[in-house]
Amino acid sequence: MEGNGFTRRTVLRAGMAGAAASALPLVNVHGQTSGGRLALGLWDHWVPVGNDAMRKIVMEWAQKNRVEIQLDFITTVGNKNLLTLAAEAQAKQGHDVLSFPTWEVHAQSELLEPMDDVMNRLAEKYGKVNAIVEYLAKVEGKWRAVPAISGSQNKPSLGRIDLLKQHGGIDIQQMFPANDTAANVDAWTWDAFIKAAEGCHKAGVPFGLPLGTFPDATDWVGSMFRSFGAELVNAKGEITAKSDKVRAVLDYAQRLCQFMPADVFSWDDASNNRALISGKSALIFNPPSAWAVAKRDAPQVAEQCWTFPAPTGAAGRFTPYLPYFWGVWNFSRNKGAAKALIEHLSQREQAQAMVAATNGYDIPPFTSMTDFDTWSKEGPPTGVVYNYPVRPHHKAEQFIADYPAPPNIAVQMYNQGIQAKMIARVVQNKEPVERTIAWASSELEGFQRG
Repeated sequence: MEGNGFTRRTVLRAGMAGAAASALPLVNVHGQTSGGRLALGLWDHWVPVGNDAMRKIVMEWAQKNRVEIQLDFITTVGNKNLLTLAAEAQAKQGHDVLSFPTWEVHAQSELLEPMDDVMNRLAEKYGKVNAIVEYLAKVEGKWRAVPAISGSQNKPSLGRIDLLKQHGGIDIQQMFPANDTAANVDAWTWDAFIKAAEGCHKAGVPFGLPLGTFPDATDWVGSMFRSFGAELVNAKGEITAKSDKVRAVLDYAQRLCQFMPADVFSWDDASNNRALISGKSALIFNPPSAWAVAKRDAPQVAEQCWTFPAPTGAAGRFTPYLPYFWGVWNFSRNKGAAKALIEHLSQREQAQAMVAATNGYDIPPFTSMTDFDTWSKEGPPTGVVYNYPVRPHHKAEQFIADYPAPPNIAVQMYNQGIQAKMIARVVQNKEPVERTIAWASSELEGFQRG
């Protein structure tokens, strides 16, 4: 099953109330109503002021277009957003527009209105979007959703300037300055990474790299596998786990884990953030939210933070990327207004406002929108998030774990954390690499049937 593993029983348990998200607080934006009514279920931003910025943009559009809007911000806590999606899909009623998490466009594609007209106009104006967005939102040649600005995130390296310089032997500001000068980006390799990890481990500030079965772990591990050229399933859906490249990345992971906290296999999705904010870790992979919390709760830590890309490997440099999408149900009663609003939200002006409001957290899908001055001005230290968007001199690609496997297989691999489980088996269980690869191949065969 595609999506996030919700069964029909789960949907029924959620109840029909989820279809209209009736338990959620509503914000009604009243225009003169000649443009009709529109119900929006948008992502509840982790940066609280992000909701305020989005509300302002929507209100201004509603007043101008005389549309009455019901605006719900739907939380991810307790998978409320996923339950709402599933319930509305079953009931064929609810919001006109919803925010769709990374894998959900494919899961609900048959119920989503084609968005080719909107995407073609946006592409003509702003250029092509990245390949991962197309992989996740284009189904059988048709765009079924538009990549959202709000909620879309990269997960590059987020490290301590002082600790990495003192114990890891690298100057990350010199390597990745807050400008487009390519100082020595090619030196940031996985070999350099493990050397820095060893030094920081000895100093008592190890890298905070989780190895569970949740997004923060799956994302960085997936990019590491890809940079070694290690694919478990190819674009045709063929299992390719039995390869020298997969063996090489598992060998590397065993060596790297010697310099990581022993309990990383039991960490949750917030453990790496806590490790950085508490001053106990020299590096994590994360969007700027961890730095933003440190700025509030541990300013002495925030002042030493710096964002920079993931290491490069034999197959290249890959930045973990989790996009959100805006979709319109094909049972919507106001498709015209829904599409018009999504196109409005996707314009450069709105993107710039959302990036500024969220301290640079939100990542637009168009490369032409990576020049906003927010990323160069945010601090302390000034320029801390300059290298958060993927820039040409990074020599990097945005990437989602388990690509290029067909999405119906990749989503199962992603949700099961199959790559992190492989590392756990060889490190924790001391299982031979070949046996681990055989286990993974068997699991993947099951995903093919699923």
